[in-house]
Amino acid sequence: MSRGLVDAPPSPSPHTSRRTGGRWLRWSIAIAVTIVLLVAGVAVGVYAKLTGNVKHIEVTPDDLGETRPPKVAGTAMNVLIVGSDRRDGRNARYGRLPGERTDTIMLAHVSSHRDHAMVVSFPRDSLVQLPFCRAKGSLPGQQPHLGMINESFNSGGITCTWKTIEALTGIHIDHFVKVDFTGFKNMVDAVGGVEVCLPERVDDKKALLHLPAGRQTLDGEQALGYVRARYSLGDGSDIGRIQRQQMFIASMVKKVMSGETLTNPARLLGFLDAGTKAVTTDPGLTPGVMQDLAGSLQGLTAGQIRFITTPWHYSLSQPGRVEWVQPQAARLFRLVAKDTSPSGVKGGQAKVSRSKIQVELRNGTYRGGLGSQVAAALEQRGYHITKVSDAARKPYAKTAILYSPNGETRVPTLAKDLVTATPRGVPGARTSRLVLVVGDDWKGLTTLRADDTEALNGFDATHDTCAA
Repeated sequence: MSRGLVDAPPSPSPHTSRRTGGRWLRWSIAIAVTIVLLVAGVAVGVYAKLTGNVKHIEVTPDDLGETRPPKVAGTAMNVLIVGSDRRDGRNARYGRLPGERTDTIMLAHVSSHRDHAMVVSFPRDSLVQLPFCRAKGSLPGQQPHLGMINESFNSGGITCTWKTIEALTGIHIDHFVKVDFTGFKNMVDAVGGVEVCLPERVDDKKALLHLPAGRQTLDGEQALGYVRARYSLGDGSDIGRIQRQQMFIASMVKKVMSGETLTNPARLLGFLDAGTKAVTTDPGLTPGVMQDLAGSLQGLTAGQIRFITTPWHYSLSQPGRVEWVQPQAARLFRLVAKDTSPSGVKGGQAKVSRSKIQVELRNGTYRGGLGSQVAAALEQRGYHITKVSDAARKPYAKTAILYSPNGETRVPTLAKDLVTATPRGVPGARTSRLVLVVGDDWKGLTTLRADDTEALNGFDATHDTCAA
């Protein structure tokens, strides 16, 4: 929808500084290991055989403290997942840096009846109240203070991160998985590549990524560039990249759970071998526990696995940080703690949910940075932003939503979230993606109702990035 909707294709906005892409590689790989936990049931015997690949770190009661959340749903399982950027050994090819950090924190929840699963992502820049963690080994520990959520791993390792997530969410965590990112490319190649859909051609020299527009299957090397790229895809923000990576992993889940993987022993074994070699767990995640979990998940389908990001907004007190939106975040955590599926949440949703709508932003004003501000506001509500740029001509007096006949059903959802916008059909276009041209009359987004819980639903692993 980039072409044929508003004048000629606009020139990309100039980019400023870039952050190291490696942190997003380990973010993506951390999610990928979730697949191992959720779909291991397809090969229980093989999984047991491969557990010798897994390394362990002990987590003691003293590490977690005496005031842990109670285990409310006895047979549900909550697994903390973090990504590590350790740069020694096999990881040295990604640059030599001392120590170990994580910019990836997630929680995989498997229901008591094994009829649904959730993967909850915590934005790495979340500004939260961090608890006390004792010193351990060479790590100094953590004093209670307001800080970024990923500080806990730097201060006290995986045990401190475990304690921090329990303290913030009230969710009892059963096990952890720490992921080494060197196995990522092998995991993608082991399943024969992963399908994605690009709204336009990508040429990113820094990520070594050169791909045409449209639906295509990425091999491991291409997938590495895809999950690392930032400014060449979407709106250039961290949150936008999280959304894109979640959709990548959803596509990977579909591939792993498909007949072409499950009925191919060599492909399945290669995937599980690559995945298990990349992880470290607590000793409690024993082969027996893995076998029991795997066996109970054999009937789980991709449509029963949901990806959700903790509700957030950009911090007003500390620019560049994000804060969790309440009461929505607390409600999400209660759903997980009590083992309640988010699909049962009601809240006056529109016919097409925000998570299924892709929006391209064009700034039709002379107000610098307005497009990025609008993109951030829409991302907070769950929309997927494919691109942010300037309109080919300026100024636009009126804010407009441009849509094709295939995208018409999505317009009411977006229009309802905007104070003012005029829908305008483009009969010759065929994509269902929407283009929002911000005009001089821009007045922002409507106030989000306290009972609007759509963001808690996220999207499931059947999501098709080419559908928009």
